[in-house]
This record gives sequence, C-alpha cells and structure tokens, in this order.
Amino acid sequence: MNLKEVIVRQVGMKLKKPFQTVNGLVVMRDTLIIEAHDQNGHVGYGECVAFADPFYTPETTTTAWDMLRYFLLPILKKSKIDHPNQVHETFSGIQGHQMAKSGIETALWDLHAKQQQKSLKEIIGGQYDEVESGVVLSLTDDLKEQAKEFTKKGYKRFKLKVQKGKERETIERAKQYIGDVPIMFDGNGGYGPEDMLHLKNLDDLNLHMIEQPFRQDDFYYHHQLKKEVKTLICLDETVKSEHDAFQAIELDAAGCINVKLGRVGGYQVALNIHNYAKVADMPLWCGGMLETGIGRAHNIILASLEQFKLPGDLSESQRYWEEDIIEKPFKVKDGKVKVPTKPGIGVKVHEKRLNDRTVRQFGFEMTS
Repeated sequence: MNLKEVIVRQVGMKLKKPFQTVNGLVVMRDTLIIEAHDQNGHVGYGECVAFADPFYTPETTTTAWDMLRYFLLPILKKSKIDHPNQVHETFSGIQGHQMAKSGIETALWDLHAKQQQKSLKEIIGGQYDEVESGVVLSLTDDLKEQAKEFTKKGYKRFKLKVQKGKERETIERAKQYIGDVPIMFDGNGGYGPEDMLHLKNLDDLNLHMIEQPFRQDDFYYHHQLKKEVKTLICLDETVKSEHDAFQAIELDAAGCINVKLGRVGGYQVALNIHNYAKVADMPLWCGGMLETGIGRAHNIILASLEQFKLPGDLSESQRYWEEDIIEKPFKVKDGKVKVPTKPGIGVKVHEKRLNDRTVRQFGFEMTS
C-alpha cells in the first residue's frame, strides 16, 4: 500500500449538550483520529471511537493510544500489507483492542480507496445511495423539544436511553410527541434474569426493538427473552467478532444485530458479519459512538451494504457538534442521509479545525 507515515491525534470535541446513558455522562468527546499517508500524497482517515472512560468497553482513548504506538503500528511496519483486508489477520496475535485496531484499519481502507480513485462504498460493495437514519435521545434530552426537532427532519426511528423501572413511563411520554415513528430502547446490558418478567410485560408497547437488555457475554437469556416476546431483540455489545455473530444466529439469541466498526475491529470483520447475516436473512443496522464526521462517514458507508435493512444511528453532524472537523457536515433530509461517492470516505477534512482540536499527536514512520 506504499505507506509512508501514520499520524495519530487525540482530538477533544465538546458536545453541544451532555449525553447521558445509564453507564455514564459524556460532556467532552475525546477521540483518536488516525491518518495513513502514502508516498504519493494520499491520506486515509480513520477514527478510534473508544471513550475516555471504560464504561462501554474496557478500551479507552489512553489504552488505544498506547496500543497503536507500542504494538499495532510496529506490527504493521514489519508486515507487508498489500490490501486493507489483510490488516485483521495481521493484528490477530493481539487479543482484544478492537477499537484501536479499527482506527488504523479504517484509515487504510480509506487510503486504499483513494489510491484506486474509487469511493469506499464501491470498494466494499455498498448497494444504497442513501440510508435511513435514526436518532438517539439521551437521559438529559428534553424529550418534547428533541422529538419536535427530529420529527421535522423525518428521522425513521427513535432510540431512547431509559432508566430501569421507568421504561413504560418514558416510552409512553415519547409516543405522545413522536407519533407513529418506530421507538426502541437501549438496555445497555443493565438487566438480569430477575428482570425477565418485567421485560416481557413491556411487549404490549409494540416497540421497534429492545437493544442489549442483558450483559454482553449472555447469549442464553437473550435467547430466552426472544422466545417469549414479539418485540425484536437486538444485540450490541455481545457481538465483538464474526464468531459472536455466528453464535447469536445459531443460538437464536437475537432478531437483529447492531454492527459498530469500532466494536468489531473494522471493515473486514463487519463484512464477514454482513455475509453471515445475509445467509441467515437477519437484518442489521449500524450503531453510533458519538463520532466526528470522519467516523460518521465510515458508518454511513458501512450502512450502504445490502443487509443493513434497519435505520442506523446516523444522525447529522449538528446533532452533536457546533462545528464538525469535516468541511461539509452530514445532513439528514426526509429521514435519510446520502452515502458519499467521492474517492475514499468522500469527505474533506477541515485542517484548521482538526489542528485546533488536537490535544496531542505522534507520527510513526512506516518506511525504514
């Protein structure tokens, strides 16, 4: 791939409004932006979406920084990489750290597409020119105000963050403002087997789905709940690899899967999960991690694959940022966002904003 240098930046992005889940409050989004430079002046961009604190996965921006600097990039330098689909196997000797791996792997996919002068959508076999967008409402959001704003834009699905025991109250109040737009809630793994009856009693709410009610390593109780309810059961944190997706399908533990590039380690694993799901006729959707426009571009491209049949967490840039670090922020129109068609991820990075928001950085020479 003719790599010359990889630059890793820690970028601080202040959210327009704090984002609250049952697991934590995010006010400032620290993320890692990875630039892969080749000898001919092409630059591929990726984003490592780990949070500053380990409330979603064990990874953090600090652990990812160290993994990239001291393990992954030295391994990459010693390896002969002709195509980004080789990166997953190259890093297979390192256990875990999917988000760090994904950060560099997605940058290399962007670089590869730019070297070919093709859109990344075309390279990975995307089918859709625009994808349906859903939106996430945090526990700190003014439900009435936010519902009014987002229904105007035509968002196709609302995801609610809820407190255990207050789901019905929150959902019924949301329905007053949202109307017939599908509603789901995210359990964030906060329920146990003792909550099985409670969850079954929410079946009459006719939800679009319940996402990740039980802990991330629990296929069994997800399977048990799926048998007992009509509501679609979705897995998120449980699926960190293609083998996890295989188990979820074979054990009938879910009716759909939320695929996040960072959580599964990048495009190659996501493509393998997509192929499993296609054979099993299981719908997928793309989850979000409060990404900048770089990570959002990658998500939208992933969601252009055929089996991503459900609206993803693909809200427009201004949902979270006053100013994004890409020049033309993503917009939602009639509940859809256009898939970039220019070379690579199809967005131009705003260099000044990126530099202004860079907290620290290092460069890693890939040539001897």
